[in-house]
Amino acid sequence: MALDLTPEQKAAGKANFEQVTGDLARAGKMNSMVTGGTDPNKPDRRDVLKAGLAAGAVVPVSAAVYYGYSSWKGSRAVRTALIGTGDEGGVLVGDHNPEFNEIVAVCDIRPSNLDRIFEGEKNGPRKGLNNIYGKASAKNIKRYDDVSKLLADAKSLGLEAVIIATPLHTHDVIAKACMDAGLHVLCEKLMARTIGKCKEMIKYAKDRGLLLSVGHQRHYSTLYAHALEVIQNGVLGDIKHIRAQWPRNNSWPFSATAAEKEKFATGLDINGKKFEPPELRDGWCKPVLKQDAEPFLADGGAAKLKECGYDSVTELVRWRLYEKTGGGLMAELGSHQLDASSIILGHVHPIAVSGIGGKFFYGPGKNDRESDDGVFVTFEFPGPKHPKAGKGGKDESDIVIVTYSSFNTNSFEDYGECIMGSRGTMIISKEAEVYLYKEPEPGKAGSGGRDTRVTVSGAGGGKAAMESTSTWGGGGGAAISKAPGASAWDTPVRGYRTEMEHFAYCVREWQKRGGKVDYTKNEKGEFVHKDIIPRCHGEVAMADAILALTSNMAMAKKERIVFEDAWFKVDEAATPEDKHAKKA
Repeated sequence: MALDLTPEQKAAGKANFEQVTGDLARAGKMNSMVTGGTDPNKPDRRDVLKAGLAAGAVVPVSAAVYYGYSSWKGSRAVRTALIGTGDEGGVLVGDHNPEFNEIVAVCDIRPSNLDRIFEGEKNGPRKGLNNIYGKASAKNIKRYDDVSKLLADAKSLGLEAVIIATPLHTHDVIAKACMDAGLHVLCEKLMARTIGKCKEMIKYAKDRGLLLSVGHQRHYSTLYAHALEVIQNGVLGDIKHIRAQWPRNNSWPFSATAAEKEKFATGLDINGKKFEPPELRDGWCKPVLKQDAEPFLADGGAAKLKECGYDSVTELVRWRLYEKTGGGLMAELGSHQLDASSIILGHVHPIAVSGIGGKFFYGPGKNDRESDDGVFVTFEFPGPKHPKAGKGGKDESDIVIVTYSSFNTNSFEDYGECIMGSRGTMIISKEAEVYLYKEPEPGKAGSGGRDTRVTVSGAGGGKAAMESTSTWGGGGGAAISKAPGASAWDTPVRGYRTEMEHFAYCVREWQKRGGKVDYTKNEKGEFVHKDIIPRCHGEVAMADAILALTSNMAMAKKERIVFEDAWFKVDEAATPEDKHAKKA
């Protein structure tokens, strides 16, 4: 994200983050880390991880320990159905752990998706069920093209839960149908197409005593957990700006071999319009395959497609391009990074949002769409001293500005977040690397900057602060060690696997308690049983949806929208759509 960082400066930033994390861990200020040496008089849940570590050595706590499900061993896998076997469903299958979630059925109305979920891809994260379970076992996984038929067989399948990875506008309908069948639900983000539907889903889960988890995976990324703990220790100082972005370049001409073109649908769609291949290479605007079109062009097919909420096969395949079926760049990409920014700022609700977005590149003859192909939004969040931060502050000028941008015509910079504080800067790049830099002090050469290595002073007591050690020199003590055979940050799956594992753990824990999920809250407004409720439960996910969908409204109306507290309260009917949605 930093345009002019040299490889050496990136190495310094990465080393700084590891050094500071290690310093804080040795001072007992990092719950996501474990240090070598065991005190027999003060055992804790991580002592088993300390065995074999030299005194002072630091390694990340395993995801299972950090997120509280290390007791799973020996439990029976949760019998799970996957509804929606497209791109995101394929990623979830590729990262799921069969010891936690046993996929026993899959459902999709597109035949090509059903084939691909078994076959997988030669390269990439979509490994396929045949590769994960073996072809012989995968043959026993049932295929469905209708959710109602799947749910009718739920009892005979022994279903306990579903994972939903369907187009956005179907989330609430499918989730509620599954909960009516007594199934726990893990639904992909964005939670729903409107905030009213989000509130309905939350009430549905609560009334039926079922789990509702939503797929904002950064809540289960140990990389973000480490970064957040460093920030919470105050080493960045006063944070005033977070810059988030997700640039992509989908402007290149589309090309296909003769064999590939033979698979494309031709003739007229059910709405009377011609099937057209894309002009440009764009994952949101794929060719419509004959295999997917033919069932809906046959007798009765058009009616079935419309029952599912689509006016054409093209709309089904390219659902992200349309207002009715998708939420655009803010829902698909921005929601992830707004979620990350919200986590960093302590889940405070934003004050206002404004922005600009539009179809700046695509149009007739160029992968035309309804959704914006470029967005730039600005959020105003309350700082810790602001009255809306809930900490007793009275300084209304204490504002944190969060900007987010996503354009489809340039991918020069990486996606990620840059958190800028008065004493330091943290860059989180591609959910894979973290770089940390100290602000230089006036009149002190070598006291900070991109080339400076740092340690933490005050880690053992009082407020932590970064101190420079040298330019390119090592820090004052061992940084982060790597557990044998493990990723240093335990994030090879960016939180997908951990999210699904914890979901399965919560299912089993509630079954031990009689089966019905208890959403009772204490006087602080926290769930009494928060350790066995998914981290991104409905209320958290609804807040993320409010940010993403309200920003779309602000761009459409070209005005600054002030967030209302009632929007974030499940039991109040008010939603941003009431005042700010475009009138039909």
